[in-house]
Amino acid sequence: MTDVVTPPTSPVSRERSKEIKRLSVISTARQVRLLSRAELTELTGLSPATLTPLVRELIAEGYLIERGPGASRSGRPRAMLEFNPRAELVAAVSLEPSRISCEIADSDGAVVAHRAVRLTGDIIDTICRSVPELAGDGLPALRGVAIAAPGVSSGGAVRLAPSVGLVEGRPIAESVQRHLGVPVVVDNDVNLMAAGEHAAGAGSDVADLLLLHVSDGIGAGLVLDGQVRRGAGGAAGEVGFLPLDPADRGHDGIGPFEARWSENAIAERVVALAPGRRPDAPVAALVELARADERAAAYLDEVLTAWSRLIVSCVCVIDPGRVLLSGAAAQLDDPAVERLQSLVDAAAPSVTEVRRAVLGDRAVLHGAVSYALSAAAAGLPILLPSP
Repeated sequence: MTDVVTPPTSPVSRERSKEIKRLSVISTARQVRLLSRAELTELTGLSPATLTPLVRELIAEGYLIERGPGASRSGRPRAMLEFNPRAELVAAVSLEPSRISCEIADSDGAVVAHRAVRLTGDIIDTICRSVPELAGDGLPALRGVAIAAPGVSSGGAVRLAPSVGLVEGRPIAESVQRHLGVPVVVDNDVNLMAAGEHAAGAGSDVADLLLLHVSDGIGAGLVLDGQVRRGAGGAAGEVGFLPLDPADRGHDGIGPFEARWSENAIAERVVALAPGRRPDAPVAALVELARADERAAAYLDEVLTAWSRLIVSCVCVIDPGRVLLSGAAAQLDDPAVERLQSLVDAAAPSVTEVRRAVLGDRAVLHGAVSYALSAAAAGLPILLPSP
């Protein structure tokens, strides 16, 4: 009697196989934007028989839009398919002192809707209410939510974010994901800024960079080999905790370095130099004051020297090649940036370019879009940063 040999079962289910092919079509269309069915077949390697029902489904779902015939060098012009960026939406949420800013953007990073909500109750409840309201009829197209928090994020939980009332770890990602039913990523706001500048800003042409963000605190976002690096516990880039004195360990979640050289500290000194109301842009005010006041000029040089030491300390460890100045640090004028560059050049062990970030407040949004779409292109859920 002859044994019947049963062929091995495929490790990929039929449903998963279809999803992989579907994602291949979406990814290709997203990159090329306008193409014919024949070009789609060639680029994806899928047969016309496999591609036809997939394209039909994606047209029905709004991913692809049928356009008129395209130009043809020979033969009959082919009908064209155009990718619709509005078919994929992402919500970018920024946790700020006393409020939450929320934006809905399409896959091109174009903002569809924006709203700032005063934080009067629970953070999670506010997020879960604001995102659906803002997305409106576009809610079915929502592919993920990226939440930027001014603190340390690990495994979707946030800690060391005293400005928004989060000091101990709280599982924000898990709670929001359970309520909204879409993947959620929570990360440090400066990490998202760095991702945004790398995707669409002053770092789009390099694989390695350090973004130094100066605001109420001081933080850094690190991109190495094209990937945001967070460290074992999610605290990579917390440069505001750099010690100035062995006995100074900071307090209330504020690091020693940022307590002395942050935007708040500079604002206090500017007011002392030129009594009056606190300036809206303290670093810009200091630069302007330094042009005519020797004391202000001396203090500006102290600030630049302190920031340069911080940059050089980072360069000694990670050698990013490029440092982007963000937040209040981007308010420096050209001579001040040149002075900072000269101080870094004099002490750094490797060539390091210092320049301003260019996206400003849009950096977080671009970083959120980049996070979401990178996961979508890989056919994976948006992963929660973890140790």
